[in-house]
Amino acid sequence: MKVAWERVLNLTLWVLQGFLALLFLYSGADKWNPNAVFWVELFDKIRIGQWFRYFTGGLEITCAILLLIPKTSAMAATLLAFTMVGAVLTHLFILRDGFSSFLPAFPLLLLILVAWKRSPSLSQ
Repeated sequence: MKVAWERVLNLTLWVLQGFLALLFLYSGADKWNPNAVFWVELFDKIRIGQWFRYFTGGLEITCAILLLIPKTSAMAATLLAFTMVGAVLTHLFILRDGFSSFLPAFPLLLLILVAWKRSPSLSQ
């Protein structure tokens, strides 16, 4: 019975990782689009500079790919989770649009789950 449960959990995690990879691949690529008015305006409001939009997009694309590689999935989920913590804090304290902070909070919770369950030191 335990083996069957582990298989279901493993399959569920792979589906979740695939979903997160697609989400961050799309989001990261959209940040690199110079015509994506939403992201340009959002990063203008944050006042760090447009270089940070490109950096964040590149990080999201890279980690989206690494989420699909078994040996790197835990680290990729951890890096993306830290990115989402930054997004939540930015929405709360810089942009002050409280409700919008829930948008990055949902993937944050999923990323924490993936990082926890895929971490080699915690899986034994």
